[in-house]
Amino acid sequence: MASGPSKLRVAFIHPDLGIGGAERLVVDAALGLQKLGHDVVIYTSYHDPGHCFDETRDGTLKIRHIVSPFPRSFKGKFHSALAHARQLHLTKYLIQHEGSSYDIYFVDILSTCVPILRLFTGVRVAFYCHFPDKLLANGAYVEGKMKKGGLLKQLYRLPMDWLEERTTGSADIIFANSKFTSRVFKLHLPSIEQTPRVVYPGINLAAYEPQAGRTGDPDVAQVTSDRPTFVSINRFEAKKNAMLAVEAFSALRTRLANKENSNVLKNARLVISGGYDPRVEDNIMTLAGLIDRAKSSSLTFDVIKPPGSNTNIPPFVLTPENPDIIFLLNFTTPQRATLLSAPSTVALLYTPTNEHFGIGPVEAMVCGLPVLACDSGGPTESVLDEPAKERTGWLRHPDPEVWAAALEEIISMSPEERSELGKRSQARARENFGMEAMAKALEHSLTEVVALGRVPTPTWVYGLVAAVMLLIAYIVGLIFQ
Repeated sequence: MASGPSKLRVAFIHPDLGIGGAERLVVDAALGLQKLGHDVVIYTSYHDPGHCFDETRDGTLKIRHIVSPFPRSFKGKFHSALAHARQLHLTKYLIQHEGSSYDIYFVDILSTCVPILRLFTGVRVAFYCHFPDKLLANGAYVEGKMKKGGLLKQLYRLPMDWLEERTTGSADIIFANSKFTSRVFKLHLPSIEQTPRVVYPGINLAAYEPQAGRTGDPDVAQVTSDRPTFVSINRFEAKKNAMLAVEAFSALRTRLANKENSNVLKNARLVISGGYDPRVEDNIMTLAGLIDRAKSSSLTFDVIKPPGSNTNIPPFVLTPENPDIIFLLNFTTPQRATLLSAPSTVALLYTPTNEHFGIGPVEAMVCGLPVLACDSGGPTESVLDEPAKERTGWLRHPDPEVWAAALEEIISMSPEERSELGKRSQARARENFGMEAMAKALEHSLTEVVALGRVPTPTWVYGLVAAVMLLIAYIVGLIFQ
């Protein structure tokens, strides 16, 4: 561990350890702090060894899966209310068994447990805000527009939104994953006086090493190809807008077909990979919608999963032989590294708009791969578009024709231009978004908070205890009078 800070006992609390950007942040934050010598444990209400990052399955990190009696939803509804119930169940376990054995709790996504942990354990709590939940309840966030949903949805969300703001504000320190998130947080959670401290997600650089020497690995062999490849990595959710990648890829093929150099990418493919959970209706419908769009564009496709995965592939009519599009469900770490670092990979297409941070562009930059992302949200902080001599990627309005034009610009780069862009990208990613930089920033802030000492018991608690004791004494007196 770095000299100075003493060893901390840190407990992470995360609702669902699946495959996604928020989960990647928690895993890398835990890994980073662990490498600095701190004792780290991750508590979660759901962890499926067949649908998770390797580090949470192979013993690298200590995982405590506290099985919840509450389902994720009831007939496809009440996701938020049941998520709160699941976290309260986990919180109850911590208070009863291990609550005071840690120096600090690191909570993200749901803040319901924050004041409860502080009150009943006396332990300080840090909250990492990926994005306010109230802004995601009605679909993707559009800056300047507040979606409210129907009357019943508004009534349902009213207590949820109130609870989020009050419980988040009780944290001892609040982190945000980008300046964009911090600004939106202050705008839409006005009662919270704290300004979130920006700590960019950092990635484990070693996990992105080229996999060329692992051709015997069935995971690597499955995605390895000499065909020019465009890659999109994100969860299969509607708000991630992977449809833009399909439409831009189709538009690019149309543009090139009318030009003399159309053979340059005649055999190109698009690989759309990401977390897919058959329990989640959004995942199922998003994959089905992408396939429908591929069909309407006369693009052949295949749906695959890693050889060791137990994910059930929906029954589609597939084209296993040289498909135009591959949908890869629940990729493994070696597969991700292979797709991003392969010489045949042309670019990463990062499709979400107003993304809170977006780890995908950073992953591509670490591998020296050109990035095409939307010109909003977190990617505007990680990707440099201008000036051209400092460029690490392209930031464009989410329009298929605009993106197709950008992709055409990317494929027209000379080898020397690609090499120079790759060097700039790698340098920027390593300097600003490495796991070590994130871990040291978190270590510094968490140490500051722990130095404040235990959480003092509020005066009203003593009054409540006294009132209860008096009531008990009064009842006992009546019984034995």
